[in-house]
Amino acid sequence: MSPGEKQRKMPSVGVDVLPHAADLPALAAMTSGASGYDLRAAVQDAVVIEPGKLQRVPTGLRLEIPRGFEAQVRPRSGLAARHAIGVLNSPGTIDSDYRGEVLVLLYNFGEEPFRVARGDRIAQMVFVRVHHPELVTRELTHTERAAGGFGHTGGQ
Repeated sequence: MSPGEKQRKMPSVGVDVLPHAADLPALAAMTSGASGYDLRAAVQDAVVIEPGKLQRVPTGLRLEIPRGFEAQVRPRSGLAARHAIGVLNSPGTIDSDYRGEVLVLLYNFGEEPFRVARGDRIAQMVFVRVHHPELVTRELTHTERAAGGFGHTGGQ
């Protein structure tokens, strides 16, 4: 950190490990440079996600996220690339006032059944600062793009 810069300390996040996940590895980032914390499947028995199907997978974790932050649940790139497994509502938002168990909505976009076993790393969670600007009803300023939406620039 250069002189004069202030380092912003991240507030702590409370983690409650539920009994059905007590033997699983702790919530952690796999490397010092990783943005996400790996979420693991806290299933008792392996579950199979058929092609084109959705499965709610428990993590055995409850969180106390500080006000002004959210947790985003995102797919793991390896599962997506190798098995076409993703998080259906990606990124899934966990609000700071939610205290229930974190569930991951895994979807099989592939053509083969996918097996999820106890302790498998199934998604990643990233903590993000949330901003709440003042919303003001008014006439909007003009821009070159205006209302140009999907594909408005002619690109593929």
